Formats: sequence, C-alpha cells, structure tokens
Amino acid sequence: MAYQGGYPGQQYGGYGQQQPGGYPGQFGGYAPPPQQAAVSPEIQNIFRNVDKDNSGKINSLELQAALINGRGDHFSDTACNMMIGMFDRDRSGTIDIYEFEKLYNYINQWLQIFKTYDRDASGHIEEAELSQALTQMGFRFSPQFIQFLIVKNDPVHRKDISVDQFIVTCVQIQRFTEAFRARDTEQKGVITIGFEDFLNVALTTTS
Repeated sequence: MAYQGGYPGQQYGGYGQQQPGGYPGQFGGYAPPPQQAAVSPEIQNIFRNVDKDNSGKINSLELQAALINGRGDHFSDTACNMMIGMFDRDRSGTIDIYEFEKLYNYINQWLQIFKTYDRDASGHIEEAELSQALTQMGFRFSPQFIQFLIVKNDPVHRKDISVDQFIVTCVQIQRFTEAFRARDTEQKGVITIGFEDFLNVALTTTS
C-alpha cells in the first residue's frame, strides 16, 4: 500500500490522496506493554500498512515505499535513513510503533512548515520561499548560499527543492549550527577548528 501526500494519512495538494489497502492478520502483535501509552488507532492503521513484512518494525526501505514527494518520486534514501536514525533508540536500523508515532508527528510538523511556503501546493519551494523559511527559523544566509542549497538539491533544473530535500536540508543546517555554537564559546560567529574535529562534525551531522 503506497501513500501519497508526503506522509501516510495526510492529503496535501499536489501530493495526492491516501490509497486503499489492507494488512494481513490482526494487530495483536503490536499490543503496547504496560509501561507504554497506547498508540492511537490512526497510528496503528498507518503502521500496519507501512510494515509490509509484518515484522512489527519499519526499516528505511518500508518507510521510503510509503512516502512520495510532490514530484512523484519516493523520498530519498538520505531522507529516510536520516529519519529512521533519529528515532531508532536501540540503533537496530528499524523503528517500532512507538518510535514510529514520534516520527509521524515529527514529519507532520515539517509538512506544516513546508506547506506554509509552498503556497501553490506544487510540492516544491523555490529560492525565495526557501530563503524566507530559513530566515523565519532564525538563519541569516546570503542569496549565494541559498542558491547553493537549491543547486545542491536540484542540480538539473537548479530552481526548487521537494519536501524531503527541505527536511534533510533544514535538519543538517540545524545540526551544523548546534555543533558550531558549541565551539563558538565567545559567541562571535567565528571558530577555529582542527581538521579531525571538522571531519567529526561533518560526518556526524550528515549521517
């Protein structure tokens, strides 16, 4: 069962609508342990449809199969691996239904932000909209850097980015900003960084 709309259960302009589908078996295998709060029926239903192998876990490939951006493409490997990794507490490469609920809410928050700037519901935002979005998040980037971000994500057309690219770009910028701020002890906006420390930041924030 493939979902369109950026995320299962959402309907968003150019992303299309949720398609009908089923899931074999009962949901008894996902009964929450006593210490966990119950997951809503909506989340349970979405989880069942994404969990194609009925394992009780979702990996990045299953997540990718469920997510389609405004260009009609599945979310990128980078986006899906990053999102699974953010909520995979035991580092198993998969998420359970409770981690999935957190991921679901997280992506929907990003979708709401993205929709604010994708005013024509085309499924992508252009340079001016990306600049406005980042500015309202508190970043002050030059037009040249905004153009670099666009071209990095859209090297062929060099004009816009999709919702999955938007999420990856914003998360990576936030991670780099946190790493920079931790080293900018005098809050001057300038740091001196050793080569190995630089590699550590680069490899950690882009994984």
